[in-house]
Amino acid sequence: MNIDEFKKFRERMNNIILENGTLNTKRFFNLDGNVYKKGQLDEKTKELLGLVASMVLRCDDCITYHIIRCVQLGVTNEEFFETFDIALIVGGSIVIPHLRRAVNLLEKIREMQQNGEDVSL
Repeated sequence: MNIDEFKKFRERMNNIILENGTLNTKRFFNLDGNVYKKGQLDEKTKELLGLVASMVLRCDDCITYHIIRCVQLGVTNEEFFETFDIALIVGGSIVIPHLRRAVNLLEKIREMQQNGEDVSL
């Protein structure tokens, strides 16, 4: 799935889920959105933490989401690769396939940025 397909699918499914979901589902989605807002930690740090957790848990959709958000927040490639190191140390070698996909996605997003394409969610 390419980035545009990911964004469209995510938005469409979130809308369906929130229209039909229970109060508990809606509360969870609200909490998920709010926890990444600036608090004692800034948004960039929180998204990088989310990226590490997503890599360790091996959730490619979550990795995609957090990489896009991190790019929006100005994370540099150097910061990404330090973050990837943390995920590798915490998660071990099983993270490597997800690291490959994450780096591939990051390269695609950087190329999109160079071409002036919108990479926001």
